[in-house]
Amino acid sequence: MNDAIQLIIFLLVLIAIAPLIGKFMAKVFMGENHIMKPVFGWLEKMIYRLTGIDSNEECNWTTYLFGVLLFNLYGIVFLFLLQMLQAFLPLNNENLPNVSWHLSINTAVSFVTNTNWQSYSGENTMSYLVQMLGLTVQNFVSAGTGISVAIALIRGLTRKTADSLGSFWVDLTRSVIYVLLPLAIVLTFLLVGQGAIQTFSHSIKATTLQGTEQIIPLGPAASQIAIKQLGTNGGGFFGANSAHPFENPTPFSNFLEMLALIIISAGLVFTYGHYARSKRQAWAIFLTMFILLAIGLGVSLWSEYSHNTVLNISGNMEGKETRFGIANSVLFSVITTVTSCGAVNAMHDSLSPLSGMVSMFNIMLGEIIFGGVGSGLYGIIIFILLTVFIAGLMVGRTPEFLGKKVEAFEMKMTILAILAPSIVIKLFTAIACSVPAGLATLTNAGPHGFSEILYAFSSAGGNNGSAFGALGTNNIFYNMMLASGMIIGRFGIIVPVMAIAGSMAKKRITPESSGTFRTDNWLFVMMLISIILIVGGLTFFPAMVLGPIVEHFLMNLGVGF
Repeated sequence: MNDAIQLIIFLLVLIAIAPLIGKFMAKVFMGENHIMKPVFGWLEKMIYRLTGIDSNEECNWTTYLFGVLLFNLYGIVFLFLLQMLQAFLPLNNENLPNVSWHLSINTAVSFVTNTNWQSYSGENTMSYLVQMLGLTVQNFVSAGTGISVAIALIRGLTRKTADSLGSFWVDLTRSVIYVLLPLAIVLTFLLVGQGAIQTFSHSIKATTLQGTEQIIPLGPAASQIAIKQLGTNGGGFFGANSAHPFENPTPFSNFLEMLALIIISAGLVFTYGHYARSKRQAWAIFLTMFILLAIGLGVSLWSEYSHNTVLNISGNMEGKETRFGIANSVLFSVITTVTSCGAVNAMHDSLSPLSGMVSMFNIMLGEIIFGGVGSGLYGIIIFILLTVFIAGLMVGRTPEFLGKKVEAFEMKMTILAILAPSIVIKLFTAIACSVPAGLATLTNAGPHGFSEILYAFSSAGGNNGSAFGALGTNNIFYNMMLASGMIIGRFGIIVPVMAIAGSMAKKRITPESSGTFRTDNWLFVMMLISIILIVGGLTFFPAMVLGPIVEHFLMNLGVGF
């Protein structure tokens, strides 16, 4: 009963706060007055003066996209060099060596693409300077990039016969200064108050009850934890991530971290509603996401509390967070995979087969069930365009969305955006299963071993960053394959999304008529859910059968891996 109450409270708080956050962000990106402008307005103006940005200048979609790609390229190069020169830079209290070239490439790509996959343990690999100047900064700007692309797409869908989509540099600045920074400051203080550490001190040595010496790592963790959650980044300061007591000390901090990693993504749905001047449109998308979240959570909880024939117990605690219990461990696993956040407070490798399948399937869908900050919204709009197109074909009418016709070009870009991460997940998994380098560091055999590889490339292609955890990936093969997957999974969607935004912006808005297919009612919600599940099911069901599904049936026969 206590677990059920906690789950209900979390979901109710999400429903209550999301519209408020969405309204605030709409004011930020529409350039209206809002509560944070008197506080950080001076900083925005100073950035524009230092960089020479004209806040009133707007651009077309190709120029906007060029800004996105150029900024992210610079980010990859800078973070790569920072790691390669780590030993010669300050704030390296533990005298850590330079990071290997292949791990540096993987980590640079990972944090710039908002994936935050970690083939390393942060406390014994990265110096305080690299953690702060490199990783934490990218946590802010990679999240800001996703928000900016989502806002550009919203403008393209809602503006009347326009050629411009705004300015990437202005949108990025505002997303960081007015949205991410204030929330991160508040969350940092709350986490420190709960016991998360924030210090520049050296690691300390302690003597255990057995008389052995233990080194306890420290560092400026709380500030990175705050933005890793809010920006749906997920890269932990410590290797244990949010299962570490210095990152996630109490049940209240656990609640805050789960809420933080979904609240901006949920709020952006209502930001879209304000731009479209339709609360019904926003609630239709929110309910679609919420229903899919509830279904996945229900399946995961049922699976985890069911009887495990291999272990002969019900409610398996192995690999779970003992401080928070099964329900909060499962909720965290679902929330972190429906958003593009790799933070974990339990070992996903220890989840029951069906619960692990839910986490994997959430990622495979493109994490559109709320999704990453920005990426979740533009991801589900891709599926909305597909649903509208299919509905139009069914009734023999040219499909429209928000009064604008959805034509051949938009559908080509839509299919491209859906295929990009799917190719990474299936093709790269097949390659890894077929070469010695891909199998050399596999811990488990059988379907569970296959699931470990499938999950890794799902995480890369879906820009999630979480892992089953038993697959060794700090080697040249996996670092380079995963880095390639993360780039394709991120920009293979952003490029067609920006093309769609530019194309839709130029179109006229057709007045609504009796023949208009409505996209703000329960019929559309059910159709959208069906399309998402059908596309996901047809694409990934065969792979699921080889992994978690067959493992589930074998587990019921008493066979483990």
